[in-house]
Amino acid sequence: KASERFSAEHADAKISLTLVGRKGRDYYKRRSAAIVGEYVNILAKPAFADAAAVAGEIIRRYRDGETDAVYIINNDFKSVMTQTLSVQQLLPVDLAPSAATAVTRDYIYEQSPLDMLERLMPRYVEVAIFRAMLETGAAEHAARMTAMDKASSNAKDVIEALTLYMNRVRQTAITKEIIEVVSGAAAAS
Repeated sequence: KASERFSAEHADAKISLTLVGRKGRDYYKRRSAAIVGEYVNILAKPAFADAAAVAGEIIRRYRDGETDAVYIINNDFKSVMTQTLSVQQLLPVDLAPSAATAVTRDYIYEQSPLDMLERLMPRYVEVAIFRAMLETGAAEHAARMTAMDKASSNAKDVIEALTLYMNRVRQTAITKEIIEVVSGAAAAS
């Protein structure tokens, strides 16, 4: 839903997708979307190496000018009952200071800030993708756990209803037998 909303908001842009996970891939293959990369079966056990591989391809496409912006859309795990969809812009990074960081300080760097940025930006993208993979995995496990809890609760309700029904049927059979015995004794006397 969030990806469709994002596409509608950016209808004038050409959107290409790098998909992580089978469900997203299957969904967009049926809709003939522009898929430039797909990574399946890596969300079962998210590994940083997998996130780094995804990030490497995304960074390469961004550096080569094949894409001008990179967004990540994923489930954010809030609690077992709550997962929210989030859209985060990874690239380009807004480096302008915000109002919250209005206090400026002068730092002395041993390396040039540009060299540091060259080394830190790939790590930033890798960590953001790995975080998204972990959040999505946690949200999926929470949804499964909630579904199993509801299934167990429904099973208990069905068992209780069937137990009451079985007890009524058994009580009816016992009552019928007692009536037959009493009627037979009354007829014999």
